[in-house]
Amino acid sequence: MKGVSQWGGWSVLKEIGGNLFLLCAGSVVTAVGINGLLIPHRFVSGGVTGLALLLHYLVPVLSVAVIYAVANVPLFLAGWFFISRRFFLYSIVGMIIFSSAIAWVDPGAIPVKDPLLAAILAGIVLGTGSGIILKSLGSAGGTDILSVILLQHFSIRLGTTRLAFNILVLAAAALLFSIEDALYTLIYLYVSAQIVDLVVTGLSQRKAVFIISPQWERISPRILTEIHRGVTILRGQGAYSQREQQILYTVLTFREVATLKQIVRSEDPAAFVVISDTTEVMGHRIGNQPHW
Repeated sequence: MKGVSQWGGWSVLKEIGGNLFLLCAGSVVTAVGINGLLIPHRFVSGGVTGLALLLHYLVPVLSVAVIYAVANVPLFLAGWFFISRRFFLYSIVGMIIFSSAIAWVDPGAIPVKDPLLAAILAGIVLGTGSGIILKSLGSAGGTDILSVILLQHFSIRLGTTRLAFNILVLAAAALLFSIEDALYTLIYLYVSAQIVDLVVTGLSQRKAVFIISPQWERISPRILTEIHRGVTILRGQGAYSQREQQILYTVLTFREVATLKQIVRSEDPAAFVVISDTTEVMGHRIGNQPHW
């Protein structure tokens, strides 16, 4: 029993099981959106999924799942060389799960007749599904791989990259079908990109805070002891007064901002505070970089 309790494989199995669950859950949600909203309304998705849908609309005998799997081969090679072996292996599994979900999970047409409302709902559903997949250690392939590469090397947000790549598919949809269909697809793609960012990084977004106050010596230790975040003291000088002053700089989670405001107001109601969003943060405890 002692040997079993000390076996470290349980944590590995737990991690694998958790990631497979995220891949399955995200793939099922995405498949519901594709089969229940995109195909019945003849909307086009972005990236490789959009390419598969375009070919399916033009040649209905071609399966969306099969086209998607074949088109992912060069993208997986890019994932192998530019991201990580772990991401590559999880993405292979994710692509198989995603393709299987598209082939087998078909709820029928979701009863939303208004194309505008259908486009918005499709963006919410597919954005949520894609975000859940990207919360795992892999992806479902497609432009997710390219999005992760650009995020790691150029800090370009996932939703922004997906929307940019989707413009090409959108242009093809406008030429092959109608401008109206392309515009509805644009609405869907925009909503989807926002939801992906919200699911992947929105709830873990960090806030960078600058505090200028003569009471900095009282504010700083309260941040350290009550919020348990590090504080950097920067030396500044007022351009008008020419007086030296200390500037506090810290990075917090979204939930900690309210506590910080209470601390600052109680110590110096006239303090000058700047709170800004961050794209990503590297560092022990406070970092929120994706784990791919």
